[in-house]
Amino acid sequence: MIKHLVFWKLKESAHGNSKHANALEIQRLLTDLQGKIPGLLAIEVGLDLSQTPNSSDIALYSEFESEAALLAYQSHPLHQAIVPFVAEAAAERRVVDYHTP
Repeated sequence: MIKHLVFWKLKESAHGNSKHANALEIQRLLTDLQGKIPGLLAIEVGLDLSQTPNSSDIALYSEFESEAALLAYQSHPLHQAIVPFVAEAAAERRVVDYHTP
């Protein structure tokens, strides 16, 4: 199994929306992928509560059955449709992918 973690800091505004409105939309878009992409076993999107200078605004936690499934997810049309919205809203992105037994 592969775990895929992504953390974003968002711009104060983008798409004519506030940071919070964009965070909610990103959460909705990503969560809506559940059950629609083969090999995506679980997806969870959380919005930061602490709002400290060192925190990110959004955390994505997802599980994939294999590295091939993660690669397929990344190029899947449903995922690719979300990428431009997230990229425009994001000021910073961090990612970690790792194997679990």
